[in-house]
Amino acid sequence: MDGHLSDDTTETRKVDHLRIVLEEDVAAKGVSSGWARYRFRHCALPDIDLRDIDTSIAFLSKRLSAPLLISSMTGGAAEAERINLLLAEAAETLGVAMGVGSQRAALRNPALARTYRVRKVAPTAVLLANLGAVQLNYGYGVSECRQAVEMIEADALILHLNPLQEAVQPEGNTNFKGLLPKIEAVCREVEVPVIVKEVGNGISAEVARRLVDVGVAAIDVAGAGGTSWSEVERYRHTVAQGRTTAAVFAGWGIPTTQAIQEVRTALPHTLLIGSGGVRTGLDVAKAIALGADLVGSAAPHLFRAADDRGLQAIFDGLRGFQEELRITMFLVGAADLPALRRAPLEFV
Repeated sequence: MDGHLSDDTTETRKVDHLRIVLEEDVAAKGVSSGWARYRFRHCALPDIDLRDIDTSIAFLSKRLSAPLLISSMTGGAAEAERINLLLAEAAETLGVAMGVGSQRAALRNPALARTYRVRKVAPTAVLLANLGAVQLNYGYGVSECRQAVEMIEADALILHLNPLQEAVQPEGNTNFKGLLPKIEAVCREVEVPVIVKEVGNGISAEVARRLVDVGVAAIDVAGAGGTSWSEVERYRHTVAQGRTTAAVFAGWGIPTTQAIQEVRTALPHTLLIGSGGVRTGLDVAKAIALGADLVGSAAPHLFRAADDRGLQAIFDGLRGFQEELRITMFLVGAADLPALRRAPLEFV
C-alpha cells in the first residue's frame, strides 16, 4: 500500500524514530511555542481553597481528571510495546487521555498490532487511534481506518498531517493532492469521531475551517516550538544534502500559541486541542486560557521516563503537570476550567 516500501522498512523507521527522539536534540530551532510571551495576572486574594479546585473535563463522553492528552508518540516496533503500555497504565490511573503513534506499521504487518494494544491496561481511558492522512492517497481508506480503531478499541481516530516530515523524509509520501474529500469520507463512514492534528508545524485557521466543514470533530493544532520532525528526519539521512535540507526547516511552522488563538477565533464552537512544546502545567493553563479545550504533550521527559525509569517516573511527570495546573488556577482565582478560560492573560 505504500509503493516501494517494505514492511521491514516501516518497522526500521519506527526504531530509528524511537532512538533519535530519545538520544538526540530534536527540538525546533529558531521558533518558540510562545508560552513565555504570555503571563497571567496574579491574584493575591483568590477567594478559593486550593483543595477545592476542579480540573476535570468531559471529553468524548468520558470524564478526564484534567484536560490532558498524552500525545501520540510511538508504536510499530517491538521496543515501543513497553513504552505504550506504561503510558496507557498511567493514563488510566491518572484519568487522562492518550493517543498512540501511527498504526500504519501494524496494518501492514499484523504481528506489530500488539505494540499498540493497550486497552488491557487502560479499560476506561480515552484512547485515540492514529493514521497518517496522506495514506489515504496511498491505498488506505475507510476500511483501514476502521481497522486502526478496532485494533485498540479507540474512542476516536486521529488523522495526522505531516507534509514537512514527509517532504524531508528519505522515503516520504508526498502526494497530498485531493485529500479533503477522502477525509470527508472517513468522517462520514467511520463510527467514531475524527480528529485531525499536525505533528509539530501547526494548523492555520483556514485549514482548520476546511477540515471542520467536511466533518472533522476536533482539531489538534500541534504547533511549532516543541519536537521538530524535520530534525528527527535529519538524523536519519545518510546523505549530506538530505541532512542540510532538513535542517533548513527546523524553525518552520505556526507557533502553538498563535495557532490556538487563530483556530479558536475562526471556530469558536469546535473542540480544540492545543499541543506543541507543552512542558509544564503552567503551559497547559495558558493553552486553556488562549482557547484550547484539551492540551496535549509528548514531552521528552515523559517519553524518556517511559523508556528508562518506568511507571513511577511517568506518574511523577503527569502529576507534576496536574499540580502545576491546579496551582496556576489557584493563583488566578479560577475554581474550574470555565473560570480559567476567563482569566486575564497578558501578552508581554
